[in-house]
Amino acid sequence: MKTLAAAVVLGLTVTASAWAQPPRFTGADVGGPPPGTSSELVPDILEKVGIDQKLNAQVPLDAAFRDEQGRQVSLGDYFGKRPVVLALVYYECPMLCTQVLNGAVAAFKVMNFTAGDEFEVVTVSFNPKETPAMASSKKTTYINKYGRPEAAAGWHFLTGDKPAIDALANAVGFRYVFDQASQQYVHASAIMVLTPQGRVSKYFYGIEYPPKDIRLGLIEASGGKIGNPVDQVLLYCYHYDPHSGKYSMVVMNVLRVAGVATVGTIVGFVGLMWSRDRRKSKYAAAVSPSGPR
Repeated sequence: MKTLAAAVVLGLTVTASAWAQPPRFTGADVGGPPPGTSSELVPDILEKVGIDQKLNAQVPLDAAFRDEQGRQVSLGDYFGKRPVVLALVYYECPMLCTQVLNGAVAAFKVMNFTAGDEFEVVTVSFNPKETPAMASSKKTTYINKYGRPEAAAGWHFLTGDKPAIDALANAVGFRYVFDQASQQYVHASAIMVLTPQGRVSKYFYGIEYPPKDIRLGLIEASGGKIGNPVDQVLLYCYHYDPHSGKYSMVVMNVLRVAGVATVGTIVGFVGLMWSRDRRKSKYAAAVSPSGPR
């Protein structure tokens, strides 16, 4: 028994130590080199590509960009009121960036939250050579895919100069590299959820994002200012796993909620039966020939 207890303690210690390490995802984990990249360069490129989680890091709100109309804006213009979904892509990307944006819009379409109402979306090109015209074209494509024209006021497509791009990418731990051989950027695939104050709250990896996870991430990032009471129960039952970038069920919390619901149901049933029996007794006394006593 002592041996078993010691093994359990050791296992928990090792697990806690592993979870304490900030997750680091390389290009092999969340993306890869573009087609045509020289095979000899792949190991070196993948070492430079990835996502270093920087939860609670502050993004540079004073960083200067250009919106899809070519107007000078600050990153902070899109913060302050609502949580923000951030996507770092480049508009002429031949494959992966399109999949990232497709995955994001697919999740947004399922949610009953709408960009511009409950949250903002900021898409930033990390290619400093791209133009507002490219951003505008990409915006038109994805607002049409979204199917909610009113969201145009809440989904922003930006371009910028390298210093501003690098400051933002470094703040959220997004590492990418330009491959001269293929003349393409090699990068990872993910979207991030930021708080209204501009702090990194959640990372969601890959090219498909469960709408439930995005919704819960936005609610949590907002500090509970959006959503409904059911969402608060779901947040209690689900826990964000920074290693997987997903929400997973917390069994003990689910059991607690189920227990409370069961007790509430039993109490309600007993109360209903007691009330019904009391009404029956009053009715029987009222119709009795001897009348009520």
